[in-house]
Amino acid sequence: MSDHRHIARRLEIARSVVSDAAALAMAMRPPPGGPTGTTKGLQDYVTEADTAVEALVSSRLNDLFPEDGFMGEEGGRLRQGALTWVIDPIDGTSNYARGRERWCVSLGLLENDLPVAGVIQAPALGETYWAMRGCGAWMNGSRLKASPVTDTCSAMVEMGWSAKVAPALYARHAQSFLELGIAPRTGACGALALADVASGRSDGYLEIAINLWDVAAGLVLLHEAGARVSPFLADGGLTGCIPILATAPGVAEPVARAAGMRLS
Repeated sequence: MSDHRHIARRLEIARSVVSDAAALAMAMRPPPGGPTGTTKGLQDYVTEADTAVEALVSSRLNDLFPEDGFMGEEGGRLRQGALTWVIDPIDGTSNYARGRERWCVSLGLLENDLPVAGVIQAPALGETYWAMRGCGAWMNGSRLKASPVTDTCSAMVEMGWSAKVAPALYARHAQSFLELGIAPRTGACGALALADVASGRSDGYLEIAINLWDVAAGLVLLHEAGARVSPFLADGGLTGCIPILATAPGVAEPVARAAGMRLS
């Protein structure tokens, strides 16, 4: 890993950039009601704010760190670098497009294939998460720690839904969790679902098809909070849309068996 000072400086600046990006997203936020924007696929929304937020962050980081790479959900990989910023400009766009509150700006920093820092800001919820490898994970100044739950009958696991996944497969996973006494939930925002596992608000998150930009920041939070995670990057997550499982350590093994996944 690079000198901690270089990563820490980037994280400090990233928090400021993400704060500005979140403010822009809030200013462009639609009122509650029917969905605005367009769709890229079934229930896969994109709004003008997605493009505007990504452009703001890309431009700002390019000015500050022109040697760094950059990859975004809307623009793809724009620049190459040993350190690469990965952004989901608005994660939870289906919520955002209806004026709901569960959405965020998510910005992660990778050194080659190692997540080293990340910022997630959910301005409508008044929450900002950040983490740096070796230095802990935080939310609004409070240190994060994964849930201490050890009994699946007390566990809550979020399941992300995607049109890429057959309904029958989704239903089988839900049934497997229910048979363990787990309460399945869904919130339609992958980055915040991972943050919830890191903070102990939930005991697991399964998404059967998810992309790097959804998880790049969350992976650092999870590592620093002591959660267990499937080997997302090693399994092909750097370039493909693949599953991820994050879970509290005390229920990791039964949750992983129910999901049919392995953990790092």
